[in-house]
Amino acid sequence: MVKFFQDGGDLMWPLLACAIFGMGVIFWRLAVLTRAGGSSKKVIKALRQAINEGNIPQAIEVCQNSSGPVAVIMLAGLRRVQRGPETVAKAIENAGTLEMAFLERGLIWLATVSTVAPLLGFLGTVIGMVEAFGAIEKAGEVEATLVAGGIKVALITTVAGLVIAIPMTIFYNYFVTRIDALILDMEESSAHLLDAIEKGTTAQTTDAGVLI
Repeated sequence: MVKFFQDGGDLMWPLLACAIFGMGVIFWRLAVLTRAGGSSKKVIKALRQAINEGNIPQAIEVCQNSSGPVAVIMLAGLRRVQRGPETVAKAIENAGTLEMAFLERGLIWLATVSTVAPLLGFLGTVIGMVEAFGAIEKAGEVEATLVAGGIKVALITTVAGLVIAIPMTIFYNYFVTRIDALILDMEESSAHLLDAIEKGTTAQTTDAGVLI
């Protein structure tokens, strides 16, 4: 591996930096999304039970004792239940926007690494080919070993760039899928809460004799 790295030339250093940075982002976002996704299912189940029973204080307590985007946006809405469905919907929307920004944080860097790494690899290959043809020009004759060796060294950076970019792209798509699933959980929970509030409002209005 050391010989492989040395043969790749100076551009192997920025490629190594891309690999280290990209792996750091992957471990960071993997930890965040795993923690957020693991708590969401339990929170949703407990919230549905509390909301169906009309026990808003219990639903608020569930959110306060839980972590993750679902708990955060639902807490924002539950705290404004007394102000009506429109206020609740607005609070959930604002909290959801902030949570989405948090979930998507760092993905732009992962996408950048997956794009820049192969480009650096191709640049290294072009530079290596130029150097190889320069060596041929100085030698004054074309030798198979000289050409083959130069091309092999030139292609090392392309291999390194692709090896870095492929897992970065895979993890980027995986994270996007996980985030979409979390967003769906948030939307379903929000819709359930708003539906319960509207039913409760209708029931109170009917009891008062307005709709009779």
